[in-house]
Amino acid sequence: MPGLSGEWKEALQGEFSKEYYRKLYLFIRDEYSRVPVYPKSEEIYTAFHLTPLDKVKVVILGQDPYHNVGQAHGLCFSVKPDVEIPPSLVNIYKELHDDLGCRIPNHGYLTSWAEQGVLLLNTVLTVQAHKPMSHRGVGWEEFTDAAIRAVNRQDRPIVFILWGRPAQEKEKMLDNPKHLILKAPHPSPLSAYRGFFGSRPFSKANAFLESHGVEPVQWEIKDF
Repeated sequence: MPGLSGEWKEALQGEFSKEYYRKLYLFIRDEYSRVPVYPKSEEIYTAFHLTPLDKVKVVILGQDPYHNVGQAHGLCFSVKPDVEIPPSLVNIYKELHDDLGCRIPNHGYLTSWAEQGVLLLNTVLTVQAHKPMSHRGVGWEEFTDAAIRAVNRQDRPIVFILWGRPAQEKEKMLDNPKHLILKAPHPSPLSAYRGFFGSRPFSKANAFLESHGVEPVQWEIKDF
């Protein structure tokens, strides 16, 4: 696993010396050595590499990475450009179109969001191939909780978008009154019609940022 840099390294440095992380590191190293694991080891911390802590404007929390071949690359809900757009992201794009009128792109690669300050963070950062949630409970949640707390401590307005119950369980850590918390059902086909559609998270996030003098996110994604 490649290391962190900048403010993320400073904020999370203490985690690397804790017993849970030592066990997590050994477990993950063993998993990669014997079975297919996603994303690639060099992509585990992609969310942190593309979105430095001091640039975070919006946080979108996912659960664990996509577990099929070629999908996961370290950003929640995102897939590489040549990979079919997953159903949850299809629904995210539908809501984005309905909310802001953005044209739906021909791919699911969300790096343009990450590079603008949208932290696309899964709460579990690895998964065994074809076994969803297989790396749940091995230590990743403690590490990503530390990252969420680091963002919560930032002394500037930040939007937290919490889709679905697992993401909304993190709300108890978000006690900074400078931030905005937006909650809705998960965009998966099972729950999107229970209130995700029509929740307008993208326009609400931008309105909040603009009201605090922060440049809004350009949510529309260009085709490849």
